[in-house]
Amino acid sequence: MVKNRLITPEGTKDYLFEEAMVRNNIEHKLRQLYEHHGFYEVVTPSLEFLDVFQVEGHSIPLEYMYKLTDHKGRLMVLRPDSTMPIARLMATRLKGAKLPLRLYYNQAVHFTTRSMSGRSDEIMQAGIELIGQSSLKADLEVISTAIQSFVQCNQHTFRIEIGHIGIFNTLMNSLHIPEEIKEEIRLLIESKNYPALNDLLDKLGNQYEVSVIKQLPRLFGGKEVFKKAASLINDNATIEILNYLETIYDNLLELNLQDKITVDLGIVNRADYYTGVVFKGYIEGHGEEVLSGGRYDSLLSKFGEDMGAIGFAINIDAVAKASINERKPIIPIAKVIVYAEEGYEMKGIRYLEQISKDIKCEYSIFETLEETIIYAKERCINRIDIVSDQIKTIEI
Repeated sequence: MVKNRLITPEGTKDYLFEEAMVRNNIEHKLRQLYEHHGFYEVVTPSLEFLDVFQVEGHSIPLEYMYKLTDHKGRLMVLRPDSTMPIARLMATRLKGAKLPLRLYYNQAVHFTTRSMSGRSDEIMQAGIELIGQSSLKADLEVISTAIQSFVQCNQHTFRIEIGHIGIFNTLMNSLHIPEEIKEEIRLLIESKNYPALNDLLDKLGNQYEVSVIKQLPRLFGGKEVFKKAASLINDNATIEILNYLETIYDNLLELNLQDKITVDLGIVNRADYYTGVVFKGYIEGHGEEVLSGGRYDSLLSKFGEDMGAIGFAINIDAVAKASINERKPIIPIAKVIVYAEEGYEMKGIRYLEQISKDIKCEYSIFETLEETIIYAKERCINRIDIVSDQIKTIEI
């Protein structure tokens, strides 16, 4: 029964030394960015009732969640997403709050992945939610903040892809097919499995909507995508959505990031609560998106608060890994070790507290100076401060 004592659960890992330090630095940088942009931190529980994620029309599949029960036998889950708990928060603790609300979070999410997929089941995320507005300005602010998140973390080889889930939803709703078929089509587009997608769509007949959906994954690139998409679309509602997305794109180009911003009409997020502009962010060396977000104007109404909202989350673990890969790992070491002679132990600790404000240092817990010197040499610490009635420094 104790055979698993020495292993970490599949899909999780330990973070040591530099990994933990870099992770903390990224969290700090993002916290600074969001607070300087007027966002306020919220923290939701790691444990939530299953009902939070079983919202009509916007449920997270049960198989993606870690499930357990509380002492009353009620079904709970480890938080698989931060947006839905924040929607619950808006309907309870923040009900009636003055709008718009700018919220940010920094917390882990948990979801199950396929065995041996190489994906993590536990991810530390930072993200923002701008609640109470459905406007072009709100969309531009959130996407621009997503871009700034990469810059703030010194990730300059990023790429942002923008799309609009309204195009996909409008086409799918016109097809009048069962929900499970819609989900299968969405998954095939998301995975860019074109052969399987075409096989499935061919079974639906030669309809206008089917022909456009087949092309969505290929509508990827720069401004030329809008002209190509417009040539395929023949209904005013979808053209209007396309024009709005082009306005978003044109505005973002004013950030002088033409080589980093692309259009992708094949973005169909796993979370099905999105209703408008959607976007994903990538960094070099990481095969999957590290940032994902979009507008979700109908989700809060499921919790009793009918208002617009948009947000995104960034995978801190992926950004930390990329930051470490860019340079030789550095294990931070102390610059000074403080050795207190017998009878001067507390004076040594007070001295440590004083100098540690300016320099990284350790307190020697060895009985003799000789043991301290050996330890210092092993750790490449070049300076020992010896505390007795006076303080003496030796270099080694």
